[in-house]
Amino acid sequence: MLLFISLKVKNKMKTDKTTTIDELKSEMKKFVREREWEQFHHPKDLALSLSLETSEVLELFQWNNKTLEELKKDPEFMENMKDELADVLTHTLNLCNYLEIDLSDSFEKKLVKSAKKYPIHLAKGKSDKYTKLHK
Repeated sequence: MLLFISLKVKNKMKTDKTTTIDELKSEMKKFVREREWEQFHHPKDLALSLSLETSEVLELFQWNNKTLEELKKDPEFMENMKDELADVLTHTLNLCNYLEIDLSDSFEKKLVKSAKKYPIHLAKGKSDKYTKLHK
């Protein structure tokens, strides 16, 4: 499902540097409300849709062994990736709206938890799971 949300400020598309998460959540809420889709958006279904969209991100890598630089120079890959990541974000924002989750606060708290699981002195330069680091 491709959702296009027009995010313009003075005829300029918004960027990560100029757009807050709250603005994105508001745009998403407006988009859903205008279409009267609230009736279909049970958190379970939004979570399922989020998982499906995440799988579509993975699908772009299936049978693809290009290097990072090759991927970044592939316009078709990049366009598809942007679309799929935007879909993942729309479902994430929808879930946050319905469950009244402050995504910035949740992100910050999760980062603190992750820093405890993966302290720099144990995790630096390693890809081990935290359970292996703390043995």
